[in-house]
Amino acid sequence: MAVDLVSTGFMMVCMALVQLMTPGLAFFYGGLVKDTSVLTMMMQSFVSMGVASIVWFLVGFSLCFGESVYFIGNPWTYMGFHNLNVQEALPNQSIPGLLFAGYQGMFAVITPALMTGAFADRFRFKPYIIFLAVWLVLVYAPWCHWVWGGGWLAQWGVWDFAGGIVVHVTAGFSALASLIVVGKRQVAEDELEDHDRPHNVPFVALGTALLWFGWFGFNAGSALATGGTAVAAAVNSEIAASVALFLWLVIDWIKQGRPGLVGLCVGAIAGLATVTPAAGFIQPWGAFVLGCVAAVLCYGCCELRRKLGFDDALDVWGVHGMGGFIGTVLLGVLADPEECGSDPATAPNYCVNPGTVTASWEQLGKQLAAAGLAAVYSVVATWVILKAINFCIPLKPYHDGNLDLGEHGETAYHSPVRAYTAPKKHSPEKVGPSMV
Repeated sequence: MAVDLVSTGFMMVCMALVQLMTPGLAFFYGGLVKDTSVLTMMMQSFVSMGVASIVWFLVGFSLCFGESVYFIGNPWTYMGFHNLNVQEALPNQSIPGLLFAGYQGMFAVITPALMTGAFADRFRFKPYIIFLAVWLVLVYAPWCHWVWGGGWLAQWGVWDFAGGIVVHVTAGFSALASLIVVGKRQVAEDELEDHDRPHNVPFVALGTALLWFGWFGFNAGSALATGGTAVAAAVNSEIAASVALFLWLVIDWIKQGRPGLVGLCVGAIAGLATVTPAAGFIQPWGAFVLGCVAAVLCYGCCELRRKLGFDDALDVWGVHGMGGFIGTVLLGVLADPEECGSDPATAPNYCVNPGTVTASWEQLGKQLAAAGLAAVYSVVATWVILKAINFCIPLKPYHDGNLDLGEHGETAYHSPVRAYTAPKKHSPEKVGPSMV
């Protein structure tokens, strides 16, 4: 098909924005953990930019978007980006096929990195690299193909605009499964009070800014072209994030007695994760609703996992897993009405994405079934993968204490951060659930 130059330029910018999200995630997670594991956390994000990109180039893109062979894409269709070029678009697209592959590759990079916040301080680097590659092939690729690559869920009528199922549900519930395998963190008695306290709040704020900025490419870019759908996705992302940010801040303020920057940042990410599957299918009022739901539901899930004793260090399940889950389900309620499902040429002007998904009880059921199946599949598959790897290579570090020094031979700070920390009696109380 013919290539549209304007859309091509737009998508090149979006690809760069989504790439920026992974370093943003590294800063976000790095600020939330202890000063002795900040480099380990950042390494786990940055190395995904290498490993995931290689897997994506070799077989990942083809497994996701190649012609269907049973339950997966044919690995030979686009192996090594074969049959992709800069002059022709893939069917029903207006950007070069090579650009589409590059853009989708950015999603494959950040998705497994999202899980690392759950098992902070409990994963060796070597088995993590193996896990990253295997998980992409056995978990991410099937769901990407089924939902985005023309697989059986897409044919059934399940919709996911920018990754509620494919990215957030798979990563969030896989993170939950990882906790079953690696268990809880071993914390010394003298560190029990502080082991969940972020060591660098400005890093958290910087990471949030980079993630939020990149999310415009993540959601608006999923329209794959310039136009009204991209505009709606961008604006809806801003609305949901802003509403969730403020409501999370208010909840923290009421619960903790003071507003906190960490809670504010977590709320923004929760709003963005929740609106992602619906961003290009709903009206702005729907994004406002999702922002409210994200703050209340995700905050509640973060509190619930604490009470249940799950050591999801940075609340990946509560924010990404449950945010993506509820956003996917509520798309069946918040999408445009039935008249917007007709031919785009005859649909009313107010329709966000005519000719696609519309609100109905049937659609709600499909979205719920798909999100539920993704959650169960991700938990089971990830548990099996980690058990298999652990049988061959131990997952957990041999050493205690300074993970950065033990795993990488490096430290983030020449002078210990603790030397500059106020005495405990003057330390502020812990602020609400911290994630992602």
